[in-house]
Amino acid sequence: MLLAVQPALEAQGWLVGRRWELADEDRGRVRVIVHAGEVALPPDFLQTLPNLGLIACVSVGYDGVDVPWCRAHGIEVSHAEGLNAEDVADHAVGLLIASWREIVAGDRMVREGGWGPSQRMAPRPGLRGRKVGIVGLGHIGAAVASRVEAFGMSVAWWGPRHKPAPWPRAQSLLELAGDADILVVACRADASNRGLVSAEVIEAVGPRGLIVNVARGSLIDEDALIAALKDRRLGRAALDVFATEPTPAARWADVPGVVLTPHSAGGTIESIPRMVAQALDNIERFLAGQPLASPVPD
Repeated sequence: MLLAVQPALEAQGWLVGRRWELADEDRGRVRVIVHAGEVALPPDFLQTLPNLGLIACVSVGYDGVDVPWCRAHGIEVSHAEGLNAEDVADHAVGLLIASWREIVAGDRMVREGGWGPSQRMAPRPGLRGRKVGIVGLGHIGAAVASRVEAFGMSVAWWGPRHKPAPWPRAQSLLELAGDADILVVACRADASNRGLVSAEVIEAVGPRGLIVNVARGSLIDEDALIAALKDRRLGRAALDVFATEPTPAARWADVPGVVLTPHSAGGTIESIPRMVAQALDNIERFLAGQPLASPVPD
């Protein structure tokens, strides 16, 4: 996505360089950073750019950026607000179904010759009537809620702030997890909610439950998640995001009950051009002294 921004800016006469190739004598010329929001952008580096005024995240998330620090130093931050929410929600539901109905395990069974006249997969519970708890009812969370309702599942949610919604809000994340068959993590990540889905929350979902994460890997205590899966204290997990990305393959080699995808939920041929276009729009507005189209919220 970042590479798609470069030719558009160069066509308007702007000089574009890679951050890791930036010469010391050019630091004073930097006005904008085009950024993938999940990548850490440390303030000690930003302090070396005296004329920086905007960090334009092509992604929806911006957890790698210390937004309060930036605003305190006169640097605005923008992001791709809600532009891939439907795609991420589709992926979340895909992970949910693939894990709950053991579609990946079934595919492996067929491919490896494990399906015989007397060899069948054990039956699994259906989805209708299951309880889905959604952590974070933003664009993605609401889109997931609408989708799982179509499958006959009930929805509750939790977030730190109350908001009008057609679904009930749990009193706490722990209460939501304890009442859910499936916990979908779809909230915004920042420094305040690292490890939000703790060992206690994971235990509350339980040995028959499923955790789906399409938000950020930092939101889950990944070590606790893996330990719970291995000990069968958590039934299964379906993850598109990880504590470290790319996640090491060896970390998951002996972990049962997992379906994994490589942080691909939001990247479709429709969403990527929209996200790039919004980043460009924010850059053009900033350079023209106009209000941003999608600043990150306070």
